[in-house]
Amino acid sequence: MIFRLSSCALGAALACTALAAAPAQARERCTVVADAADGKILYQQGSADACAARYTPASTFKLAIALMGSDAGILQGPHAPVWNYQPDYPDWGGDAWRQPTDPARWIKYSVVWYSQQVAARLGQQRFQQYASAFQYGNEDVSGEPGRHNGTQGAWIISSLRISPLEQLAFLRKVVNRQLPVKAAAYDLADTLFDAGTADGWRLYGKTGTGSPGNAGVYTPANAYGWFVGWARKDGRQLVFARLIQDEQPTRPNAGLRARDELIGTWPALAAAARK
Repeated sequence: MIFRLSSCALGAALACTALAAAPAQARERCTVVADAADGKILYQQGSADACAARYTPASTFKLAIALMGSDAGILQGPHAPVWNYQPDYPDWGGDAWRQPTDPARWIKYSVVWYSQQVAARLGQQRFQQYASAFQYGNEDVSGEPGRHNGTQGAWIISSLRISPLEQLAFLRKVVNRQLPVKAAAYDLADTLFDAGTADGWRLYGKTGTGSPGNAGVYTPANAYGWFVGWARKDGRQLVFARLIQDEQPTRPNAGLRARDELIGTWPALAAAARK
């Protein structure tokens, strides 16, 4: 397993006493919103350097994995296939990760081992071909140097890196159906990543929580939190990426807070994007 924990586990185990119960102290590194049609940046908060710098995508890469898996015929829909948890699979997400899991449950609970199983069935060569075809960040899904373990978690504090602006570029291709995948893959993504509504917009997206470095070690004191996706209303489509970084160990995890903050401020963001 590529992803190691330095003090306490991610997901359900973030309730451990080492994490701060005080109000979250997180720095907004970058929030960007763009028109999906032409790519024009409509809103940006954060320095140009922060928005262009590359970070671990963490679980936001599940969107790419879902598209790959569906296109390759590994994923047949929101409820197939169902795979059973095995004792050697990562389970730091608690009991929710130890249950039989289908694609819908995979995304709902952000189950790492299901991602690993999809990637393993693709195989390293095809996994790399998809990452390159998607032009996803630095396109490096090799994993840890010399370990040949890319399918086990290149996207988790490892070789794969992506910037907030590159997230938007990838999301535009998803929304405009410009990736080399079957139509069914996009349809599945719309189902799996539906995040509800805000101010009349239908939001789709995925959270991700990681930390600096590239040794597969998660340190909650400096955790990054992503929420990336797209929004639709009255025929218009926007893409967005939000990245925060914690100043101290905090619960819930940074990805969930990035999501809740963006959805909570979406009416103002959408209004700013109209100007």
